[in-house]
Amino acid sequence: MIRKVLVANRGEIALRIIRACKELQIKTVAVYSSADANESYISYADEAVCIGGPRSSESYLMGETIIYVAKLKKCDAIHPGYGFLSENPNFAKRVEEEGLKFIGPKWDTISLMGDKISARNLMKKVGVNIVPGSEDKLETYEEVEEFAEKIGYPLLLKAAGGGGGKGMRMVYKKEDLKNSYESAKSESLAAFNDDRIYIEKLIIKPKHIEVQILADEHGNVISLYERNCSIQRNNQKLIEEAPAFGLPKDISKSLSEQAILAAKACNYVNAGTVEFILDENHNFYFIEMNTRLQVEHPVTEMITGIDLVKEQIRIASGFYLRYKEEDIKPLGYAIECRLNAENPLNNFRPESGKINYLYPPGGVNTRFDSALYTGATISPYYDSMIGKIIVFDKTRLGAIKKMRRAIEETVVEGVNTNLYLSYAITFDKDFIKGTYTTSFMDEKLPSILALMEEYR
Repeated sequence: MIRKVLVANRGEIALRIIRACKELQIKTVAVYSSADANESYISYADEAVCIGGPRSSESYLMGETIIYVAKLKKCDAIHPGYGFLSENPNFAKRVEEEGLKFIGPKWDTISLMGDKISARNLMKKVGVNIVPGSEDKLETYEEVEEFAEKIGYPLLLKAAGGGGGKGMRMVYKKEDLKNSYESAKSESLAAFNDDRIYIEKLIIKPKHIEVQILADEHGNVISLYERNCSIQRNNQKLIEEAPAFGLPKDISKSLSEQAILAAKACNYVNAGTVEFILDENHNFYFIEMNTRLQVEHPVTEMITGIDLVKEQIRIASGFYLRYKEEDIKPLGYAIECRLNAENPLNNFRPESGKINYLYPPGGVNTRFDSALYTGATISPYYDSMIGKIIVFDKTRLGAIKKMRRAIEETVVEGVNTNLYLSYAITFDKDFIKGTYTTSFMDEKLPSILALMEEYR
């Protein structure tokens, strides 16, 4: 059994992991940048070490420094959380080479599934549905133009070396192809140090559905149902829910089966997420696999009663899965709203500064995942997400009403947030009916912003 874990992350996810470790009676070591010296997660850990300056490149992305600290503090394992080094195969490999356990999949699996072209081709080979598209990188604009004519418009240019919406461009007509291609390559190079681009057919107004899986090192893989993550802005998720409301049982079952097939194809171990898009006729297609814990993992925990971080640690310790597929039954419905330090009324401009007052939501089946506290400082150096509100209820309408109540309770003073943007969304008729797609924010942003101002 793992006895001591270095948490190679910050903020709410670092605190989330430390709490799980405490309940398992596992010692923890936190790392922090000079900008995070007063972060609350540091005091929750058994030990803490400053590893560098405020920028990620000076601290949380310094893999060798993190490994050195882990060995210095006699840790057994490193948990990367999400973001930063969580999907860096070179870091995962170095962790293993230094005799430590990486709480996540094997480095070669991260490498394989991190290359979107290789992942697509593997999925096609084993029979997982994939979106029609190019099977190899497109080296020149001429090749892109030729394949675009072959597959037809609209289409999607995508970065081969990463995800999260970076290096992705929707192209609806030929006249926009060249500029979109050049900007996609440039953004991909900046984000992933890899400017390879491939093309997929653009599925108009799909739902973004993802399946949570757990896999042990003994060949056992289970699915923990699906999440609907279609409320997005600029390919960044805002609200997630589980299970996907209105999804026919046979489609839900097929999604789980294909997710398990995908995991077995790449010899997956630990927690992971297989992402699909679903068209209006319930045809679904694989788009990528996230080889880490997801931001939205709490909604799956709420509907299954399974602590995913604890399961990650158990799997990394070499244990067999404690559950079989038939054991997993959804207990109800869960919704998560991400809390971002940003001003939706000023083009979602990120904000930093001091939290003058914080009052988090509470109540039955209400969860607030955050490292915030009154007096905390929001740094300009990191992602704008500062917390998550998660609720659970036996019915989806009950979960929506509970989320509204939780948001009404929450007070964050000192910086602007998207709190009441999420509140406004919960009153939208398409959200209430569960018929929304990934085009929701593009189509409704003006009306949602107007409603947000009214509720504030």
